[in-house]
Amino acid sequence: MVRLVSIQIVQADELNAQAFDKLSAQTETYGLRGDITDSDGTVLATTVLTYDVTVAPNQVVDLEKTDDAGTTTTVTPRQIAESIAAITGQSADEVYAAFTSDPTSNFAYVVKGISVDQFRAIRDLGVDWLYYSSVPKRTYPNGAVAGSVVGFVGSDGTGQAGVEQLDQTCLAGTDGVQTYLRSGDNGGVAIPGSTETTVQAQDGGTVVLTLDSDLQYFAQQTLAARVQEVQGAWGTVVVQEVKTGKLLAVADYPSVDPNNVDGTDPANRGSIAFQAPFEPGSTFKALTAASLVDSGTANVGTQVEAPYVYTDANGASTKDSEFHTDPLRLTLAGVIQESSNTGTAMLGEQMSPEQRYDYMMKFHLGEASEVGFPAESGGIIHPWDEWDDQTNMTTTFGQGLSTTAVQVASMYQALGNGGVRLPVQLVEGCKQADGSMTDVPSGSGEQVVSAQAATDTVNMLETVVTGGYASKDLQIPGYRVAAKTGTAQMSDGNGAYGSSYITSLAGLAPADDPQYVVSVTIAKPVTVESALAAAPVFQKIMSQVLKEHRVQPSTVPAPDLPTTY
Repeated sequence: MVRLVSIQIVQADELNAQAFDKLSAQTETYGLRGDITDSDGTVLATTVLTYDVTVAPNQVVDLEKTDDAGTTTTVTPRQIAESIAAITGQSADEVYAAFTSDPTSNFAYVVKGISVDQFRAIRDLGVDWLYYSSVPKRTYPNGAVAGSVVGFVGSDGTGQAGVEQLDQTCLAGTDGVQTYLRSGDNGGVAIPGSTETTVQAQDGGTVVLTLDSDLQYFAQQTLAARVQEVQGAWGTVVVQEVKTGKLLAVADYPSVDPNNVDGTDPANRGSIAFQAPFEPGSTFKALTAASLVDSGTANVGTQVEAPYVYTDANGASTKDSEFHTDPLRLTLAGVIQESSNTGTAMLGEQMSPEQRYDYMMKFHLGEASEVGFPAESGGIIHPWDEWDDQTNMTTTFGQGLSTTAVQVASMYQALGNGGVRLPVQLVEGCKQADGSMTDVPSGSGEQVVSAQAATDTVNMLETVVTGGYASKDLQIPGYRVAAKTGTAQMSDGNGAYGSSYITSLAGLAPADDPQYVVSVTIAKPVTVESALAAAPVFQKIMSQVLKEHRVQPSTVPAPDLPTTY
């Protein structure tokens, strides 16, 4: 009696705990990874639950089933295997082998990664020696749409690229714990009905992007078609909202489909627009023009005689892309319209290298954007006191330095916004389960050039559309458009320029009240080597943006700027 009292009363808690420890087990439950959506809530990345079905072979027995009439029928393991195979698409022999291959075992996989409907159908068979566990799977409903921006996850479920990596903290769920009792006489299999949640799993937050998935799709399709048409190597499109700095589309070609990462060459699994710097060429002349006007060094009517070949006092030399016997008598506006390298160099040298470098820094060139995209490049701009004479000249027209496509778009955003550069924004924030938004980007605009200098520059860019060589491919009926073409030689990989080109085009619309920037880049086109390779892409995408956002047509004519004298 004393011993009984000791066991049942004195040692009860201790013995119960020991028994529980021996007969109980824990299993991890998954906190689902959060979604990634566009600005309207369209899901670009989500997590679905799949299910694994396992069996305890040492418990496999016939199943006795009684119908509503009270009739009992025996269902054999072979028949159960046939029923499961009909649900999963496996062969009955494959399923039956899992039941019988090792009759002494208490664990074997029947099938992995089935859908919730398949799981329910198998569960409804009522087989008590089958067991189920949920396994989260990352999926991307829109495939390659924004794939290079959204990124993908690794086998461990953590972000490996793009926004998946950028916002890992927001997206990651917190796993929970379930405890269950296991029998001691059948190999430790869970006792049905004994499972209890001891730590509740928490799902991750939703990352809301600034992207417009419809526009993103249109941009990717338009870009891909044109790159293939001109037999280019790769291309990018960036669409940015002038008044907010938000990126509405960031298209890359080639692009990764996050549902099939292995199907994409490793070199094409990132975002070219964020990660691949290039010499921008003549699209950069807009910054030089704005710097000249802002510093008071020149104005839209400043005159220059631009020869075909120009050599400065230090021996640095450049030439225009098109041969001309006599010097071109151009204004600064005409230099922009004609895209004269020699005219840009002659006017640009009126500023000191330090002055021009300071303007580049004001536009945040040479550093990664505020997005902080994984492996984002800041481009390459060496300090002004490291420039040789040739670099001092070529940086006036966008060579001897490199930028990313996102940086070029940001530069034009500032010019379209009265000289106020806004932080580049890709992520709206992290939306929590209660609907609140956290991790909202902060930062204010910076006046990088005066409002007048910005307006004058936009007006000069408008002459490219009204009278430049690519004007018919850039005009949009009813809207004033300001844009700049660019064609830059590409490196041969050995420190010299090769025979390939980067063709680009960046612009704003409507020019009288800029709302959107579209920047297009196509590398190594074969059939069209000038900026005409990129121009049709710009025109189509800008037209789509204006139409989709119902932007009112321009109501005042473009200023009549003199381009020659």
